[in-house]
Amino acid sequence: MADHQDLEKAEQTPAIVNADDGKHDSQTSSADSQQHELEDNSNVPKLGFLRLFWLFLSRFGIFAWGGPVAQIALLKDELVIKQKWITISRFNRVFAVYQILPGPEAAELCMFFGCLSGGRLGGIAAGLGFILPGFLLMLLASYLYTIVGFGNKYVNASFRALQPMVAAMMFRAIHKISEHVLISHRTKELNPWLVGYALFTALNSALRINWFISLAVYGLINMAVARRLFSVAALLFILQYVAYGVYVHFKGVPSPLSLALGIAPKPDVGHLFGLGLVSGSLSFGGAFTAIPFIQAEAVLKGGWMLQQAFIDCIAIGNVLPAPLVIFATFVGFYGGNSYGGIGYAFAGAVVITLGMFFPCFLFVIAGHNLLERLVRNKFLAAGFDGLCGSVIGVIAIVAFQLLSASVDYKGHSSTLSSEEQYRLASQNALAAVIFVLALGAQYMFRNRFSIILLVLSGALAGQFLFI
Repeated sequence: MADHQDLEKAEQTPAIVNADDGKHDSQTSSADSQQHELEDNSNVPKLGFLRLFWLFLSRFGIFAWGGPVAQIALLKDELVIKQKWITISRFNRVFAVYQILPGPEAAELCMFFGCLSGGRLGGIAAGLGFILPGFLLMLLASYLYTIVGFGNKYVNASFRALQPMVAAMMFRAIHKISEHVLISHRTKELNPWLVGYALFTALNSALRINWFISLAVYGLINMAVARRLFSVAALLFILQYVAYGVYVHFKGVPSPLSLALGIAPKPDVGHLFGLGLVSGSLSFGGAFTAIPFIQAEAVLKGGWMLQQAFIDCIAIGNVLPAPLVIFATFVGFYGGNSYGGIGYAFAGAVVITLGMFFPCFLFVIAGHNLLERLVRNKFLAAGFDGLCGSVIGVIAIVAFQLLSASVDYKGHSSTLSSEEQYRLASQNALAAVIFVLALGAQYMFRNRFSIILLVLSGALAGQFLFI
């Protein structure tokens, strides 16, 4: 990101015209060279649809282990450093655009390279090649979970150990995303405005103010702050709580269901596609941002998915070679199965996945250059920054909810004997220990395969701890 900022400054600095024509020519040549670096595609091979599909399937899709950082590093090493499709400078600038926009950055970068090589159809081919292996594996995992997982004590024991690990991954994700979102790239210090947006969004969640309202309010507030319209920002901030007070006076305190919009009251194919589409359109900061929206719709509002099953699918998504948003495939399969059986489950998995990835396909295929100009607009960028700051608060609330569900599992405690209640309390204590260990391990070990090894070790440990 620092390179990206330096490049922008360099572009915006006018050439200094001296009496010495040689110096002026040298500076002009340097500026031309820098611009050439950003736009030169002369090394990009022209490939057809099938060749691009196979390239991104065989070189990146089946090796997309270790999460977005490892996936992006693989793309950069192969296509930028080794094959030199584009310069590192341009790669950094392109990556900066996709960090701000919703959707998994690794998939968007694949589509970007595909567009350079084969036009819009090439972008579609590259995206499909990258996503397909993880989708098929998640489809298989969803099927196996459905026919084996429910009621199987061995499967349940493994996932009982994995659930606190998922909560730990969420807390680690908050830290990583905050380093990008809440720290100013100019001053390298915490931006107090963005920190405030995150804290007040978390407060709004406690007050049961819909997340979409908070995202819109703090995006607009930051746009006003960027223009130094502090009175407008203050008015917007106060109005949200005035409106809340009026609502409480006439309607009472909102229920927990108010955090969702009711996009998927039932898991038929139309509602599942809509759930994927909305979640994919709002996944600023990557997959971890999509988690709260899908949880609110499927678990809280819709009530057609169990909280424990939802946590399980996130754990599965962490060990597959795919963007983490592939967990939505599991949600669609689970919902479709509960709505119409196994045959309907496959349709549900397909449509929610299409909805989830459609926005990032649209953003990239519609035109990267237009997006780049929009994102570099300071006024619009301020809105994105405010929205991203607010997202941190949303993820934090859901992380605490997942932690609570995983370490304070009650089961049917009212019908349990005193001995069974003691056993359940012991298991909850073990889950809390697993959470602490998993969180510490993520800070100690940063290898691309560390998360996969962590999840596999947790699944194995569950066989000894929870049976």
